[in-house]
Amino acid sequence: MANKETKKTKTTSWGGVAHWYDTLLAGDDTYQSRVILPNILRAMAIKKGEKVLDLACGQGFFTRAFFAEGADTTGVDLGKQLILIAKKESTKEIKYFPHSAEDLSLFEDNSFDKIVIILAIQNIEAPHKVFKECARVLVPGGKLFIVLNHPAFRIPKASAWGYDEATKTQYRRIDSYMSESKVEIEMNPSKRDSKTTISFHRPLQYYFKTLANSGFVVARLEEWLSHRESELGPRKKAEDKARKEIPMFLFLEVLKK
Repeated sequence: MANKETKKTKTTSWGGVAHWYDTLLAGDDTYQSRVILPNILRAMAIKKGEKVLDLACGQGFFTRAFFAEGADTTGVDLGKQLILIAKKESTKEIKYFPHSAEDLSLFEDNSFDKIVIILAIQNIEAPHKVFKECARVLVPGGKLFIVLNHPAFRIPKASAWGYDEATKTQYRRIDSYMSESKVEIEMNPSKRDSKTTISFHRPLQYYFKTLANSGFVVARLEEWLSHRESELGPRKKAEDKARKEIPMFLFLEVLKK
């Protein structure tokens, strides 16, 4: 669902779990459908005929939604299996390409009005290359929309939920934040011998500096919460409160200068 990591065998593409991921997003209680989709459509405010690039589009879940809003939509993803599924499940009017997000040479300068990167930038090793290419293919004044796991609260293998019995408080433990990291994580933790991908952690200042160096200015920041509630039990109140205080996702709207 994202970009290749290095020239080594490890990859950050989700193509290897394409069918599982497609089945996952078919559900109606996912973060993608209940949290991200309504928020990203509200934030983008797509106008009919706008040219929208869904970068690291996976199997086209969001791409199809942008098209339904009236956009002239294109999807790009490194995972060939995901692109095959996207093409199969989408109208032929949506254009899909199996390609790296770090090299958008298949598109000319000033080709798109808006670009979206959803839950993928944390799986890409060289965001500076991606942002430079986004700036190139966006029209002057074009917008880039980014959704990622919140870097202040969801650090791979360096953050976790905890519970304080004395105060009956659910809290988020953060072991490190400022240090950048690169870790191997399971794509489907519930499955034995799950395939793995690479996830990168960077602090907020990294994204702001890298976007600025690529010719962007951050116009809006939002923090999106989980929609879920705990089942009845002794920790329900504390868990539900924590969900409303600690956001899962970070949203950035950035403007090409």
